[in-house]
Amino acid sequence: MNSVKIWTGTLFGAGLLPYGPGTWGSLVSLPVIYLTALYFPVYGLYFLAFVTIALSLWATPANEQRYGEDPPQFVMDEAAGQTVTFLAVSFHYSFSQDVVILAVGFILFRIFDILKPLGINKLQNLKGKYGVLFDDLLAGLYALIILEILHKVLPTFF
Repeated sequence: MNSVKIWTGTLFGAGLLPYGPGTWGSLVSLPVIYLTALYFPVYGLYFLAFVTIALSLWATPANEQRYGEDPPQFVMDEAAGQTVTFLAVSFHYSFSQDVVILAVGFILFRIFDILKPLGINKLQNLKGKYGVLFDDLLAGLYALIILEILHKVLPTFF
């Protein structure tokens, strides 16, 4: 069972890629987020957020046992945070427009996740699986807020 938890926690190997596993985890999440939003527009992303949060909490202990405390290889938490970024987004069903939304949301999430401003760092200092996850969820929430503000201020851009 531990190997399934490790495979899940590394987002099926994305976290094992070199040079920025968190970025890879976020990037790999985007097609799943987009397809979920398109095919299940009302509650799909909320369900996906619930699933990624649950999987993150379930798989964290095995990954920490294998790789150490808050390991960079563990990127299911990035998938959860990246999903939160898009919870309030209305996609246009036009791939060229939606790619812009996905790219901006991705960049915003990565900025908040890497820099950890506005209390995100304090959440990361929590011990165990909650510290591993909660900082990414807050980074996703901040990215969602900025993405929505940008959408209101620059509606023709989005």
